[in-house]
Amino acid sequence: MTCGLVSRPRARHTRTMSDVVVPQPVTVETVERARAGYAGWRARRLASVVEPTGNLSLIETRWFAPGDTTMPEEARAGSPDSVTATQLTRQNLETGEVERGIRLWDANSPAIQAFETVTTFPFDPDWVLGGTFEPISDNRTVPFEHLRDHGLTREKVVPGDITLILDGARYVLSAFDDNGRLLLTFGDPTNRATDESATYGAGRFLVVALEGTQVVLDFNRAFVPPCGFSDHFNCPLPPPNNKLRVPVTAGEKKVIFRDASGY
Repeated sequence: MTCGLVSRPRARHTRTMSDVVVPQPVTVETVERARAGYAGWRARRLASVVEPTGNLSLIETRWFAPGDTTMPEEARAGSPDSVTATQLTRQNLETGEVERGIRLWDANSPAIQAFETVTTFPFDPDWVLGGTFEPISDNRTVPFEHLRDHGLTREKVVPGDITLILDGARYVLSAFDDNGRLLLTFGDPTNRATDESATYGAGRFLVVALEGTQVVLDFNRAFVPPCGFSDHFNCPLPPPNNKLRVPVTAGEKKVIFRDASGY
């Protein structure tokens, strides 16, 4: 993709009377807002992963058998003061029962000590794209395979369909509800690249900005999911319809450590 502001249409879509999706250019104002906010987003992103309960702080996720009453303070017994314990739940994929778990976070984890940066592509205005959003009223769910679920799937509520046209191909993407925001997990050929364009192999995440029936997908803000920072996260993988055929040369690439053997 080129770096010019108007080198090709950036697909913001509307529906005609015949229900045909028609690409329209994203406005220059939208692109310039994205450019102006990029440095701040990048700084906040790097700061967030080293917070006391940031992605690099997670050192253990522990799941308990039914009836186990272990509390967070018991789970962190014997740990240094830098360790925090929090609770979470999930559904057992075989029984459907709710399981309770505890996560341990270390503000001085080895991963934080070894962390250097997250590499990125340069900001590219051509990757500020638009699309349409069609809400779904019946709380439809889509099965998402997760990285550590051995091929099994978990259902996530998808509040609507996102239509995107990219290099002439039409995609209908599934972004799930992540505490009130649209979170897209997507894949593209850079996940399998072996050169400097290589990105995290399991795919990347993108928060989608919703403006009525329109969405803005600023792929410059595509980011490495939590499982790219700690093996103790279990991240959703891109479903087949979220796998783009065009290399997305924008956003974060990979997490870099000064000494990978040190953590």
